[in-house]
Amino acid sequence: MPFAMRDGVRLYWKLDGAIDKPPLVLLNSIGTDMALWDAALPPLLGGFRLLRIDARGHGASDAPGGDYNMAMLADDVAAVMDAAGVAAAAVAGVSLGGMIAMQLALDHPSRVSALALICTSAAMDPAAWKTRIETVRTQGTGAIAEMAVGRFLSARFAAQHPEIADSLKRAIVAQSDAGYAGAGAAIRDMTLADRIAAITVPVLVVTGDVDVSTPLVGHGDRLLATLPGSRHVELASAHLPPIEAPAPLATALHRFLQPDAAKDEAADALFEAGLINRRRVLGDAWVDSSLAARTPFNADFQAMITRIAWNEVWGRPGLDDRTRRLLVLAITVSLGRWEEFALHVRAGLSRGGFTRDELKEVLMQTAIYAGVPAANTAFAEAGRIIADLDKDSE
Repeated sequence: MPFAMRDGVRLYWKLDGAIDKPPLVLLNSIGTDMALWDAALPPLLGGFRLLRIDARGHGASDAPGGDYNMAMLADDVAAVMDAAGVAAAAVAGVSLGGMIAMQLALDHPSRVSALALICTSAAMDPAAWKTRIETVRTQGTGAIAEMAVGRFLSARFAAQHPEIADSLKRAIVAQSDAGYAGAGAAIRDMTLADRIAAITVPVLVVTGDVDVSTPLVGHGDRLLATLPGSRHVELASAHLPPIEAPAPLATALHRFLQPDAAKDEAADALFEAGLINRRRVLGDAWVDSSLAARTPFNADFQAMITRIAWNEVWGRPGLDDRTRRLLVLAITVSLGRWEEFALHVRAGLSRGGFTRDELKEVLMQTAIYAGVPAANTAFAEAGRIIADLDKDSE
């Protein structure tokens, strides 16, 4: 097992991946060890050489007594990088790991090329951490394990994966009380908020949409406001995206740390071109509402259909908009896609894309070729929309 020694403390580390890949340091949250990143390793190894570290007080690293501080933990990371032969690297840290990453960028700026700050903060509630530390030092980590796991994972994920929730709880119970309390003191006493404006490397801020420990509001947003030029990605996750959303997190890290400017520019151009067609056919109000309703779960899908369906297909010159609208109506009736049918009926009638008589003729024809029950439902759906439009025009 590889260990680095610093001030008499053994620090466990592991280096994975091809030697020709750029290095990426992965730091764990309080209460976890390097295994936090296990599910994210496969999608990351194709692009990076990964250096994982058990923070002081965690995993196989030593857990000396007393209070730790962020400078101490950042110096530990620098010592491990020396031992692994990594002069400089991008650093991705979750929670406590993100705090250590910021401290490392401040104290050892030449060692850090970029930061990915995942579900973390530059300032936490000292009183809450004081209470937690006292609990751990008097009652042990078992007293806070249930609470910690409840904040680590979303309720839905924990219910679907009890084996993961139980494993996290067992790991916290098994962790050194001194190690947890010492790391907690580093969180309690950190002074990052007053200093991080000095960080000049590229920064990605990753938040979880159901993270209650370091949500966007009050934590992520302050990082984004303080760190010039920082970018933001929101994932469908609670406090530990490497466990709950490993593939989306890996994708975000790839896009941030290994950008393809030409590809991104081309994708942006296709999206903007598709958006022009989408607005022309459906109207600004509907498109603005749809874009505002994007979530971490469906944002990529929305971008794809805008680039491909709305740019590539609706932008082709071979058919005019009216013909394409009527084709969409016939196809959606035939397939029973009533939400899409209603969208295009409303947009077409309200924006002059076709007349009510033309809509009727399309539905009459679909009755023959797609079946009377489908056309019957279509007439009912269209009738409700027409009634709504008439009411709106009164």
